[in-house]
Amino acid sequence: MILYHNTRCRKSREALNILEENGRSPEIREYLKETLTAQEIKDLLVLLNIKAEKLIRKNEKEFIENFKGKEMTESMWIKAMVKYPKLIQRPILINNDQAVIGRPPELILDII
Repeated sequence: MILYHNTRCRKSREALNILEENGRSPEIREYLKETLTAQEIKDLLVLLNIKAEKLIRKNEKEFIENFKGKEMTESMWIKAMVKYPKLIQRPILINNDQAVIGRPPELILDII
């Protein structure tokens, strides 16, 4: 079980609390410190069963300044997330062959 986590994000902290309250101790991946590779993002997208653009946080400064209003391919979005990891939705929980974006955090209960 892996939790892609941002310690400064309230939703991410709530997700971790939910896991701990349910007796789970996930591996924590602070993806802003240990950035994801393009392949890791592709693998994550497969588990989430979404297109790359759905994983983008569109209210982030990096999105507004660099990508708002632009036509982007799947590959371009993935490269953007590698370069600007802050764009990646959070928290994300992977449990075996399932993954979910914890927005709201209670959604992680669906796969534990």
